[in-house]
Amino acid sequence: MQNLFRRVRLSVSVSAALTLCVGLSLTALLFASVRRAETQVRTARFEQEASLRISAVSSGLSDAVQQVMVVNGLFRTFGNVTAEQFASFTAPLLARYPEIQALSYQHVIMDSERKRYEAQMRRRFPNFTISEFVGGTQRPAAQRDNYNVVEYIQPVEGNELALGLDTSRTPEHAAARLRSRTSGQSAATSLLTLVQVKGFHTGFLVLAPVYLRGAPIDTEALRQRAVVGETAAVFRVDHLIATLLNRAGLRGTPGMAVNIYAAASAQQSQLAFRDGQAARPLPADSLIPAWLLYDHATPKSASFTVAGTPWFMQVAQAPAPFTATPGGSLYALLGGILSSLLAAGAVYSVVSRKSVIERVTTERTRTLRDDNLRLAEDLALRMRTEKSLRLREKVIEVSSNAIIICSAVAPDYAIEYVNPAFESITGFSAADVIGKSLRTMAGASQDHQNIEEISAALREQREGHAVLRNYRKDGTGYWNDLYITPVRTDEGEIINFVVAQYDISAVMRYEAELEFQARHDALTGLANRNLLNERLERAISNARHGGTELWVVFVDLDRFKFINDTLGHEAGDILLKTLAERLKLAVREADTVARMGGDEFVLVLPEGTGRDAGMQVIQNIMDAVAEPLLIQSHEFFLTCSIGIAAYPSDGGTAETLTKHADIAMYRAKEMGRNTWQFYAPAMSERTRERLEIEADLRHALERGQLVLHYQPQLDLISGNIVGMEVLLRWNHPQHGTIAPSRFIALAEEMGLIMPIGAWVLRAACVQTRAWQLAGLGQLRVAVNLSPRQFTQKGLVQSIAAILEECGLDARHLELEVTESMVMSDVDHAITILRDLKQLGVQIAIDDFGTGYSSLSYLRRFPIDVLKIDQSFVSDIALKEDDAAIVHAIISLAHGLRLKVIAEGVETNEQLEFLREHGCDQVQGFLFSRPVPATEFAALAAGGLCVAAPVSKSVAHA
Repeated sequence: MQNLFRRVRLSVSVSAALTLCVGLSLTALLFASVRRAETQVRTARFEQEASLRISAVSSGLSDAVQQVMVVNGLFRTFGNVTAEQFASFTAPLLARYPEIQALSYQHVIMDSERKRYEAQMRRRFPNFTISEFVGGTQRPAAQRDNYNVVEYIQPVEGNELALGLDTSRTPEHAAARLRSRTSGQSAATSLLTLVQVKGFHTGFLVLAPVYLRGAPIDTEALRQRAVVGETAAVFRVDHLIATLLNRAGLRGTPGMAVNIYAAASAQQSQLAFRDGQAARPLPADSLIPAWLLYDHATPKSASFTVAGTPWFMQVAQAPAPFTATPGGSLYALLGGILSSLLAAGAVYSVVSRKSVIERVTTERTRTLRDDNLRLAEDLALRMRTEKSLRLREKVIEVSSNAIIICSAVAPDYAIEYVNPAFESITGFSAADVIGKSLRTMAGASQDHQNIEEISAALREQREGHAVLRNYRKDGTGYWNDLYITPVRTDEGEIINFVVAQYDISAVMRYEAELEFQARHDALTGLANRNLLNERLERAISNARHGGTELWVVFVDLDRFKFINDTLGHEAGDILLKTLAERLKLAVREADTVARMGGDEFVLVLPEGTGRDAGMQVIQNIMDAVAEPLLIQSHEFFLTCSIGIAAYPSDGGTAETLTKHADIAMYRAKEMGRNTWQFYAPAMSERTRERLEIEADLRHALERGQLVLHYQPQLDLISGNIVGMEVLLRWNHPQHGTIAPSRFIALAEEMGLIMPIGAWVLRAACVQTRAWQLAGLGQLRVAVNLSPRQFTQKGLVQSIAAILEECGLDARHLELEVTESMVMSDVDHAITILRDLKQLGVQIAIDDFGTGYSSLSYLRRFPIDVLKIDQSFVSDIALKEDDAAIVHAIISLAHGLRLKVIAEGVETNEQLEFLREHGCDQVQGFLFSRPVPATEFAALAAGGLCVAAPVSKSVAHA
């Protein structure tokens, strides 16, 4: 009895202790899991906060430093800049960026020019002397070969000592000056102690070289010789960075430390800014992981460049105990401990009361349970056997596959049983086949090899498998996957065969469909690229052995994109399927028609194609494409461009022939479309040149290769220049000046027209404002908008920002759009034009008369000017029809209270006609070609007027 009680007490104690251990273990796991999740969330939050600070500082510094290049652009544009111009230009920059301590221009003066230069400067500053700092004292500069003199500085207040200061021997400036003059870009110094602000390393200087206007600067040596000065900006770095962080609301966050160094790593001597206290280290000898007890994230570091100088930034978070911010982990820990203690107490109470009863009951019921178990096993075995037999019978009955049981007696192997699925698959009832030979089920199948496999399995009394095509009772065929298995008795004797048929007709159809789809175009059903290559390789092999010629024909539809954009892709698909059927009818039986994708088709014309027969096929194709198409109640007339490559003269492989046919097709498009071209080797060179131009165009803007030319617009009443049209030119380093006709379309295709257009607009406005300030009059500048620019979101806002930045009045900007641009979506175009008019800019319809010329829509557009296309102006003195059209356009415009500008005026006869019929303004080669900014300024200053004599007419390029 005492042993019993000892076992009971031991069992109770172990159960309670085990419950407590399990509870505490689960609590520890739960606490660790919740802490891990909390740590990940807080780490992610810190990473986000750190990234915001890094982004704010790096982008803000880059933007501030960019102002040096803005000031530098003033000298690139005007060359010689007066002190008044410098002060006027830098005033808004200093107001916008108060963190800039000073903006200055430092002029390179040779020793031979010193006396003359000091005398000239004393006219404005009586005590002016080129000076330098020696030992902290400012004194006249010692004689040397050249001086880097601070000629202009803004603001003057607080920077008086810097005027006339020679910085050429300042060691802090030397490295930055060398880098800027070598690269032609801005360069920053290391941290400096500013004279204006006391403190440790409180600022830095950014320099940008100013070159002699027009001097070559392609190489480092040329740039060194062309330097005439440099623009510079002085930044108070602690104030600048603090402003950037305050502006973003990211400064002074408790527990967050920000350190910024003007170096590639955390060098204390180059510490530029510090916000917050440095994070204290965590205990390193603890057995418990630090993240389990503290909220701490790994400091985030980032490197970036400021005017070519590497900077390093580090953001750190001070560790804090997890209890400092109550969260789920604390509550999980406390709740788990309390729950574990309560559970252990409950188990101790329950187990101590029930354990004695359970032990007595267990002993008494053990014998009875053993007896009942043996009886239950006997009954269960019998029931399982009966159930298994019934289940097998049911499975065979409901199986969706045909099951046949036949005798193992040769040679007939008589059928003894078929299930319902056999009847539904084959159409034969059980009465039709029971008692008949299994061989009769083969029917009229021609697959003798697979039938023989089944016969061999029956003879050898083994398993067999074959895929057969059998026929139903109604004569229709079907594919089946057939398995045959022998049935053995306990003694091993084979008494029957079980045959299972799986109907795989759908699978076979699907495989055939997949094979077709892999070799044919899904939309048109024509051969795809894979099948085309197979047939073309085979045709090339046949032509090689037969010594015959074959043609590869590349067909591309003209204006297909217009239909897609107008009616949608569904209409485009209908058109492609219709044209695919026409192409199949236009070629011969031996020819192959394939679709390469989009609106491109490739034809293979094999078997000794003679030139007459081949050209007849080409003509059939062009006639088939040209037939009218009615899609969604719209009638279309399409054309196509065709390129032809012949084997063996144009290539010996499928890839070469296809590529050369493609090149010939593009040549056909360049020839005006709706034509065909045979491949010639010279076309490859044109294609290579086009690819080279495409590659160079991606970098033309950033390399400064794009320039603007200006063509004067003259008023026929006053005779004076009243404006100019901006025309873009590309100064390519290898190909020379490239006309817009060769690269504007490429820019549209490559998605570069948006940045190029924005640059043209900004540069034109800056130049126009500069001419106005230079006293050349209130000139108006006309800028062409591309279709993509016109439809871009934020067009009006971007133009308003450019005008505000340049200081140009909106009425002095004229935006030219074509009729096709505004007619593609009239309502949307009217909305855009009205927004532009509210901004105050002038709107002109360019090339009027060459597009839609819808008068009903013209009166709805808020426009100011109609520009008569030069195609009408060129023959107004020779052709009455053109003269009548021009007269009608002028009358129509004046009736709508619009001004008229005639383009392409080249002869005095054209000028007199336009003057007589009331044309307002003219432009053309009679007065001036499009010229660079410097030449235009000379024309405007020289008083170019309508009456200027022209020696002879000049053909318009």
